[in-house]
Amino acid sequence: MRPKSLEKEAAIRSIALQIISEQGLENLSMQKLAKAANISPRTIYIKYENKEDLLVKLFIEEVLGTYEKAVLENFQPEMPFAEGMKKLWLNTFNYLKNNKPAFSLIQYGKSSPLLNKAFQKKNIRQGEFFAPIHTFLKTNIETKLIPDLPHDVHRAILFSPIQDLVAEYFDYLDRPVQIITEEVILTCCEIIIKGITNQKNNEQH
Repeated sequence: MRPKSLEKEAAIRSIALQIISEQGLENLSMQKLAKAANISPRTIYIKYENKEDLLVKLFIEEVLGTYEKAVLENFQPEMPFAEGMKKLWLNTFNYLKNNKPAFSLIQYGKSSPLLNKAFQKKNIRQGEFFAPIHTFLKTNIETKLIPDLPHDVHRAILFSPIQDLVAEYFDYLDRPVQIITEEVILTCCEIIIKGITNQKNNEQH
């Protein structure tokens, strides 16, 4: 790909992220993007099959690596379970609350049937991203601190709630009082930690 073509594609992606940030993902259209980038819609369709193709590629090529780096900052798989979980939750919260386009694309990626196909096309296998988290969970399963469940189940139990809390954070930006703070995030994280690590004790009482 020639330098000018690379610059044009970078500009398209940058403007797409700006539209998502300012107007919401649902208001991004190929026509609006073309107008904002001062190019013809045909030029965009040469690079992207449709809006869904654009969003999936934006997620994989513009968000995924940066998101992983932010979530794993100062995290070590050897950390005690509670400490590691709190670090991951706070890192996720602080990254996403300042990166609404990334959050929108992550939410979209979870529901997109094309995402797995895009991963396959890029030869991205499960565990390739966020590998330290996989190691962290495996270690705590082996010590029997947390139950042995499939990785996708652990992800749903341990990390989907922080996504929902970030959604509430953005919802409350337009309200008089913000209810989603770091203190609330940590309290919710502690509830999750207690629930998954005290399962046998709860069954006995």
